[in-house]
Amino acid sequence: MGNFKMRRISKLTRVAVGVASLALAATACGGTSSESGSGGDETAGGDKGLAIAYDIGGKGDQSFNDAAYAGLEKAKKEFGYKTQDIEPTEGETDADKEQRLASLAKQGYNPVIGVGFAYGPAMEAVAKDYPDTTFGIVDSVVEGDNVASLVFAEQEASYLAGVAAAKATKTNTVGFVGGVDIPLIHKFEAGYKQGVEDTSGGKVKVISQYLTQTAEEGGFSSPDKGKAAAEGQIEKKADVVYQAAGLSGQGVIEAAAKAKVWAIGVDSDQYNQEALASYKNYILTSALKDVGGAVYALAKSVEDGKPLTGTQTFDLKVDGVGLSDTNPEYAKIEGLSAAVDKAKEEIIAGTIKVKTE
Repeated sequence: MGNFKMRRISKLTRVAVGVASLALAATACGGTSSESGSGGDETAGGDKGLAIAYDIGGKGDQSFNDAAYAGLEKAKKEFGYKTQDIEPTEGETDADKEQRLASLAKQGYNPVIGVGFAYGPAMEAVAKDYPDTTFGIVDSVVEGDNVASLVFAEQEASYLAGVAAAKATKTNTVGFVGGVDIPLIHKFEAGYKQGVEDTSGGKVKVISQYLTQTAEEGGFSSPDKGKAAAEGQIEKKADVVYQAAGLSGQGVIEAAAKAKVWAIGVDSDQYNQEALASYKNYILTSALKDVGGAVYALAKSVEDGKPLTGTQTFDLKVDGVGLSDTNPEYAKIEGLSAAVDKAKEEIIAGTIKVKTE
């Protein structure tokens, strides 16, 4: 089974570079069982590398977690070592997360990355117990000599999404659906609103909605909630809806496609995601966040013997965030592409300062 899985994964990786396919999530031997069958000599060879622990929504979200997985695949292929990726459990506590991180470090994985801000408290508790392991956390800042905080300028990519939305709307109403009402997602909303406002001179209205107050209530993992929210915005005449909602965003995209209005994807280039293929014609663009690149960069730094630590910010300047233009319709909307390129240059130059709140 193990060999079949390996072969299948590497073949898929070639076919869909950087796109973690839903098919993988269905492979019977999921992340957690991957220690089984590893011979004792394997660990002695010290060939254990990157391990990632997913946040809510897990693998197969076609967005945030899958982007992290693509980074793991790239590291695995390049460094030829054993990797592991582990799914979260429903309603788990910080203690569960601590146990997971500690167990990966104990098994000799290095680096160990928590994918999502929810790993913050657990990582703070565990990192100091394993000083020889480099830990990484995506979307949060955790202090520690052996911790790399991988954070992104989501507001910059969102500003560009706002520029695109303002150029694409015909009704002068656009929507924003945030998964959970927290500062991280406020960055997406703030940048988007500012991009819409600056581009339209205030003529285009933004309707915003958050699905839940806490992640435990399913804001990042409930496509049905995303769908209902988008339908409500579309009823109010929104003809472009941007979502920053993890797995829930699939419901937003579905609602937009059914109503034949534009959706804007998030984190990964959702136009290219196999699971969303039937809606792709309605995915105008995606606000990209190169989680995979950050995961890979940390793995490479450890492999090179110069582990990254401290806060590492991935912004437009270093291509850590961006806006996709893979949908051919993107280039056909008058003035859209030029306006996005101009905004990008101005943000990089510092003439446009993007708000985070």
